[in-house]
Amino acid sequence: MLLVHSSLKALGWVCGGPVAVVQALLDALGPDGTLVVPTHTPDNTDPAGWRHPPVPESWWPVIRAHMPGFDPAVTPSRWMGVLAETVRTWPGARRGDHPQVSFAAVGPAAEAVVTGHQLDEMLGERSPVGAVYRLDGDVLLLGVGHDSNTSLHLAEYRLPDPPRRWEGSAVRTPTGRTWTRWPDVDTDESDFEQLGTAFDSTGSGLTGQVGGAACRLMRQRALVDFAVDWLATHRTPRASQR
Repeated sequence: MLLVHSSLKALGWVCGGPVAVVQALLDALGPDGTLVVPTHTPDNTDPAGWRHPPVPESWWPVIRAHMPGFDPAVTPSRWMGVLAETVRTWPGARRGDHPQVSFAAVGPAAEAVVTGHQLDEMLGERSPVGAVYRLDGDVLLLGVGHDSNTSLHLAEYRLPDPPRRWEGSAVRTPTGRTWTRWPDVDTDESDFEQLGTAFDSTGSGLTGQVGGAACRLMRQRALVDFAVDWLATHRTPRASQR
């Protein structure tokens, strides 16, 4: 079980491009292994919180009324990289149905990883990140830093009384599409690089070079367990957004 966050650009030129890289990962895992990637859709979120770029407030109700409902089969991921998109469209891939933070997987455990993703557990226990923890999977940072290490968010869910905020997305229903809202943990990756550096210093992970990319491989359980203690000690509690 391998959860991969990646940057093809960081690898440099690869003969065969993203297909060759995904095939290499699948070959390394073997027929009994499962490859997991994030296929998030941050553009299907409440426009009131958009910052890259922001949109005029007068647009907000229009976006909420007309954003297409998330469809696992056709909605592309955004900002996850070309390798994640390649896995999403790989033959036999399975993708979850969360409208904001879906994951895709290829391999015998793919269905077990991506199904049962609760709307209000975006990156918590009842998400694919939580499933990778239960299945004792590994995390590979392929040319990206700990600021892209989604598993660290699982540690935020495990803190006592984490701050919460309202989320919103367009979803498909049996009768069409609708805009739905739900409360969830107010995640924050601003200190993940510092957290990751502290974890790396324990020697619990492996580092190496793949092409031009510096890479890290680690057991997810060791990472998350360390992160819970680190966040409890180093992070200043924040208030929930109402």
